[in-house]
Amino acid sequence: MSSNTTYALGALAVVIIGIIVFAAYRWSSDGEDAVTRNDGYGSVRDATVQVAVDGNAIRLGKPDARATVDIYEDPICPACGVLERIYGQEIAQRVDEGALAVRYHLVNFLDSRSSSGDYSTRAAGALRCVAESGQAVAYARFHDALFLAEQPEESADSDHTADELATIARTAGAPDTAVQCVATGAQTDAARTAAAANLDALRAVSDKVGTPTVIAGGNDVDVNNAEWVVELTR
Repeated sequence: MSSNTTYALGALAVVIIGIIVFAAYRWSSDGEDAVTRNDGYGSVRDATVQVAVDGNAIRLGKPDARATVDIYEDPICPACGVLERIYGQEIAQRVDEGALAVRYHLVNFLDSRSSSGDYSTRAAGALRCVAESGQAVAYARFHDALFLAEQPEESADSDHTADELATIARTAGAPDTAVQCVATGAQTDAARTAAAANLDALRAVSDKVGTPTVIAGGNDVDVNNAEWVVELTR
């Protein structure tokens, strides 16, 4: 491959990352004052809800859920935290009711903006560990913690170590096998591979390359429409 081609591909990658980061920043700024939907409901609580690694995604929901939504997010993306703050509890209630299942597609383009240089990948691996335990309530609590109270800031001086992620998982109710998986980073490599595939899938299905992106029925969902969860689950 020629040097010119190499430089061109490198420049393209920078542009793509720039688009992703800009989209995330803009959505985060727009959502700062939005009201939390179904505030007080909390995380998924129905023991009949199931969780499993589903290809490169993690599926949370009942097997016969009436609707399915695909959410693309990065564990350190501030706009993804805003999405979870505003709609997470409403989504959780619809999941418990069997009206909605969520397929979480975790990406890691913000690794370079974490203190450790690989936090997004490690957090995605930790989420896979808990998902593989089959404990849906614990997974939902762990996911909520990583995107809300425990989400590191971009370009901060620190993020979570493997042991800290394991502690958060244990607090969320994850079983010992999952906690050990998180502590050892056993799913980090698998998460890195899945993240690359998820980013390719995002480029293929969406007009914009950014997180959070929500897809339903093959189409982008306008998450600035406050009623989008209601409309998907009627």
